[in-house]
Amino acid sequence: MCNVNQKRLKLGVLGSGKGSNFVAIAEAARSGEIPVDIVLVMSDSPDAGILDRAKSYGIASRYLFPGNSKTRLEAKEEQNYITALKEAGAEWIALAGFMRILKKDFLDAFPEKVINIHPSLLPMFPGLCAWKQAINYGVKVTGVTVHYVDSGIDSGPIIAQRAVPVKKDDTPETLHQRIQIEEHKLYPAVLKELALGEKGKYTLT
Repeated sequence: MCNVNQKRLKLGVLGSGKGSNFVAIAEAARSGEIPVDIVLVMSDSPDAGILDRAKSYGIASRYLFPGNSKTRLEAKEEQNYITALKEAGAEWIALAGFMRILKKDFLDAFPEKVINIHPSLLPMFPGLCAWKQAINYGVKVTGVTVHYVDSGIDSGPIIAQRAVPVKKDDTPETLHQRIQIEEHKLYPAVLKELALGEKGKYTLT
């Protein structure tokens, strides 16, 4: 259990989909496993499941229009996201299936405090559907990576990784399911280490 007197990490979460990684973080925070307070959940999709899941935990949630680009937050909208997160007290930002590239202004607003989880052992298989890429390439091992976000696509410095074997009878769906199990373990574990000031401690297992 966490010491209630210790400093708690104030976290904003961005997501575009169902929010299963958000749930893993929220559960770990609620149980006292990690010293993290989720202060705001935001989405670029008004119908994203992550917004409903945030409400079920009593956590503030917002949809904000992302602009007309399909791949990034446009300049004005990016500032709106920054403002909302700052006003909520967010100090760190966790991307949980957020499907837009963040640019310099956003990253400068939270320097070295924006992290993402990706379903492969980066630098292998960046981008979309990494589990399908792993199946198509025939690799025997893939995994999960938590990394700092830069202005590229899944290219920021790696914080932690966990390996997932690829079985002979795996389909993209079954492999993805097993990857998600490890995601839901690794993301809270990394946030705990970051909150305790022990970044870099958690390594490939």
